[in-house]
Amino acid sequence: MSGHSKWSTIKHKKAANDAKKGKIFSKLSAQITHAAKQGGGDSNMNPNLRLYVEKAKREGFPIDNIEKAIAKGTGEGIDGVTFEEATYEGFGPCKVQMIVDVLTDNKNRTVADLRKLFEGIGGSLGESGSVSWNFDTRGYIVVKSGHMEKGKKFGAEDKYVKDDRDEVMMTIMDIEGIEDIRGIDIEGVEGIEVYTPYSLLSKVRNEISKLGYVIEEAEIIKEAKMKKKLDEKELKKVENAIERIEEMDDVQNVWTDLE
Repeated sequence: MSGHSKWSTIKHKKAANDAKKGKIFSKLSAQITHAAKQGGGDSNMNPNLRLYVEKAKREGFPIDNIEKAIAKGTGEGIDGVTFEEATYEGFGPCKVQMIVDVLTDNKNRTVADLRKLFEGIGGSLGESGSVSWNFDTRGYIVVKSGHMEKGKKFGAEDKYVKDDRDEVMMTIMDIEGIEDIRGIDIEGVEGIEVYTPYSLLSKVRNEISKLGYVIEEAEIIKEAKMKKKLDEKELKKVENAIERIEEMDDVQNVWTDLE
């Protein structure tokens, strides 16, 4: 079983106030555009796109904006744009190790902004490999212990049907490539965390989807092998720094070696 739980971070993001909603929408738009460019604009044929579209809908992202973001990725939009994934490493306050994943249409701008921000929080951007040696990359999936049932009448909405979590876990455990699995609560709904080698994330996610279960999150995570413990004052300082980094439009994830 894994001792790591990322769902608290996900819940924190879901509870973002209205002032941060625009930031969330901007990041979702970039993720949808990138996924559409990588795998096509048909969400039925593109699992990554389908995941981001479903996530955008849960966040209240307007359907028109979702369609525009897809069009940008497929080149159908007037302002077709190319996003690139990139990862940067550095040290934050209290020498906390940080890895920052970005999705950007201008790497030069992003790295300049990050370097300035790291200096502003009392840290420094490092060279490639300066902290990544201490992090393992894994696949992470959050699954609701239930499935979607098609509406029985014409025009009826699909309905979420709860399944027995232990039975769902036993079924999922048979999928090749799963390293760890554990039960969690997802905002009052029973769910399951699944960990995989990062190279098998898509395969395992697709196998779970084929079984009909509802996937809440599926992404690559980076976990520190050796972790740092801070006192309350230091921790608050680092948390404020992380929040400032996450507020950047291009930033998708911030990983640290905090315990």
